[in-house]
Amino acid sequence: MSRILGIDPGTGILGFGVIDFSNSKAVMVDAGVVRTRVHQALDERLVEIYQAIADIIRDTKPQSMSIEKLFFARNVTTAISVSHARGVVMLAGKQAGLHIAEYTPLQIKQTLTGYGKADKKQVQEMVRLQLGLTEVPKPDDCADALAAAITHGLMSRV
Repeated sequence: MSRILGIDPGTGILGFGVIDFSNSKAVMVDAGVVRTRVHQALDERLVEIYQAIADIIRDTKPQSMSIEKLFFARNVTTAISVSHARGVVMLAGKQAGLHIAEYTPLQIKQTLTGYGKADKKQVQEMVRLQLGLTEVPKPDDCADALAAAITHGLMSRV
């Protein structure tokens, strides 16, 4: 069995999802979001994100982290701040000795649905089915983080 922490990076809302993965079966351990205040300085947001992820790692004890790659952003400022968030999350993971894997949104969609251009609802439904949940995890950032974790579980077998 492998415990995987999935991350959907962001500075305002960062999604996380922890799963146990064994024999192609995923079970949700924990999931949620880390929220920071809208008008808070970026450096303060990054400290909050780092501390929250370090706490999640300490409490859930994953062996690996799967984080969504930033592939495109219309707003350069947003892309840069999300990249900073990815950096502090990856730092927290490395400091805890986790193996870190990165997947593009295309890889996540392809792995979960078999179709690289699947829409968000299709991916979320596959997350729900893979985890045997009655409802899609909310908010979307949480479901996206679980999708990253499931992708790593499935890709690690290949």
